[in-house]
Amino acid sequence: MAPSIQIGSVWPPLEISVLKTFKVPALNTLILLTSGAAATWVHHAIIDQNRNEVLYGFFATLFLAVLFTAFQFDEYLNSKFYMVDGVYGSIFFMITGFHGFHVIIGSIFLAVCWFRYYDYQFTAKHHLGFQSAAWYWHFVDVVWIFLFFSVYFWGNSYDLNEIALYSVIEGLPF
Repeated sequence: MAPSIQIGSVWPPLEISVLKTFKVPALNTLILLTSGAAATWVHHAIIDQNRNEVLYGFFATLFLAVLFTAFQFDEYLNSKFYMVDGVYGSIFFMITGFHGFHVIIGSIFLAVCWFRYYDYQFTAKHHLGFQSAAWYWHFVDVVWIFLFFSVYFWGNSYDLNEIALYSVIEGLPF
């Protein structure tokens, strides 16, 4: 909570050009939360025994999961800092990479459930495998919300403070 003098006494360190919060990270947040809603849609469709909605819901959930992963990968490729660029790069890539790994595991988990449902292995009363996948997927969503605010939003607080400072200075009469 109190950055050391070695990194400029600010977080993120002064020499780091952080990613803009309300571009890809905000879009990825919307994508991941929408995929969580789609997973809930699948659950309700399984209970209601609506096969077409289940299959479409699985497709939507997995499509959004792949889209999230692709945007995250693109963000890694286009970031202006690397894992070796000190503490910020190490923390950023470790935390978001670990989350991305869990997104991939959850995507595989949901894909297996999709194939199991397609093969008539789930019923309205027997779908514990899917329920486990859905709980895992919602956990991934909740962790992302924490990461969005702690890594992207808080990590951009320096830029937000700078913007606020400029707006105050511009309003001064001198």
